[in-house]
Amino acid sequence: MDTDFARQQMVDQQVRAWDVLHPDVLRVLRNIPREQFVPTGYEALAFADTEIPIGHSQFMMTPTLEGRVLQALKPTSTDNVLEIGTGSGFLAACLARLSDSVTSVDIHDDFLEAAKVNLEDSGISNVKLLSMDAMQKLPDEKFDVVAITGSIEDFDPRFVEALNPSGRLFVVVGAGPAMDARLVTRTGDNDWQSESLFETVLAPLVNGSKPPQFLF
Repeated sequence: MDTDFARQQMVDQQVRAWDVLHPDVLRVLRNIPREQFVPTGYEALAFADTEIPIGHSQFMMTPTLEGRVLQALKPTSTDNVLEIGTGSGFLAACLARLSDSVTSVDIHDDFLEAAKVNLEDSGISNVKLLSMDAMQKLPDEKFDVVAITGSIEDFDPRFVEALNPSGRLFVVVGAGPAMDARLVTRTGDNDWQSESLFETVLAPLVNGSKPPQFLF
């Protein structure tokens, strides 16, 4: 496979077609070797517009959704970013190329180990990986950008509290078959503005969905 050509086709035919037009986002998706971040055996699907299973009932986002996330958050070269849900490390790699630094947390240590290798192989050194259940605890510092890569059933204001003033949060809220992708901006100590971006379906974060309700 000519991976450079396939990556270019992914950007031109899939990502741009979903109204992802920011030049920095397109450049990052065009240049980062996505094929290095997919699990062994899935290389042929690296540039397809499909979710790729990575284990623990989790999936890599589609390229189009990754593009929409990056375009909505607009990370800049001075931003400090928090990613919740490291997965294979690909979105962390994209965020790292667009920002000053990234802290990425995941509950699965094997994801973190694989992401560390993937990031190193791609020459990315400004990502800090932490083992953490984000539904229970978040890093102590504040961030300019927070990206949540799994859905949560109910909005949790703790994620806004992790933002600096004017910080941006991407989160998918709700339950299938239609979830709400939102951009949330912190506007004050206890205030935020939420913008509905589009409907999607995303696998939940671990502990991000409600337990089953039983009637007796």
